[in-house]
Amino acid sequence: MAFHHYHLLLLLLAILISLPSPSFSDDEAGFVYAGCSQLKYTPGSPYQFNVDSTLSSMANAAILSSYSNFTSTAASPSSPAYGLFQCRGDLSLPDCQSCVRSALSQLSALCPSAAGASLQLQGCFIRYGNESFLGQPDTTLVFKKCGPTTANNIGYDPNMLSMREAALSQLQGGSPVSTYRAGAAGNFQAMSQCVGDLSTKECSDCVGVAMGQLRSSCAFAVSGDVYLGKCYARYWSYGDYGHKSSGGGGGGGDDASKNWAIVIGITAGVILLIVFLSFIRKSASGGKK
Repeated sequence: MAFHHYHLLLLLLAILISLPSPSFSDDEAGFVYAGCSQLKYTPGSPYQFNVDSTLSSMANAAILSSYSNFTSTAASPSSPAYGLFQCRGDLSLPDCQSCVRSALSQLSALCPSAAGASLQLQGCFIRYGNESFLGQPDTTLVFKKCGPTTANNIGYDPNMLSMREAALSQLQGGSPVSTYRAGAAGNFQAMSQCVGDLSTKECSDCVGVAMGQLRSSCAFAVSGDVYLGKCYARYWSYGDYGHKSSGGGGGGGDDASKNWAIVIGITAGVILLIVFLSFIRKSASGGKK
């Protein structure tokens, strides 16, 4: 009987240990968009070696910094591979590394042998290619999504538009200057981020273009996302469009924490039950073995 209890306890502990950490949720790993070049590299070529080296550097560097870029020429200086990663400004470094590694895993499946590719998740962005894009502004529209409108714009509350504009206005100007900015007003939140290789002015200009696209394309929408080549801007209303009130993802982080609390509670209860039954069994047998 004790042997059975012991193995049940080990099983419960193994399940608990194997559960993913609640600090990094599915929100940050949520897919936004991916782009793959039509040009493929030759398997086993020096360029593939340089690409693999660049991607490996991303996976390792993300625990130390939320942004970094790389140029790999180890296999052949004539076939360089350029790459960068960036995590959302509010992510911790452990979560940043988890997001980057998730992105790398998804990218290898989405863009096998692509000479160049990029992938945007909710929490991070990665990109590599055979032509240098580092330090170059890019306001090309890559991805756009607008949420639902309010009753087909009929009876749209002017206060909602004012709150949205107040939230968006916090994404530009002011200080301190940062590649990542967040704003909030009333029921609306907004965020923007530039890739870390842009200058302050280039970042401000890029976010300005993204915000212009939001206002023109998502005029009466309760939420909107615009991603350009080197920056993005987003806004959302509480409880809408799958956004949560902070961080910009869904509600998975809270669900993960609740699941952990439930599992920990159940495990603690079972442990107490095992101890109680062992005590009863020993009392009934008079302490005999």
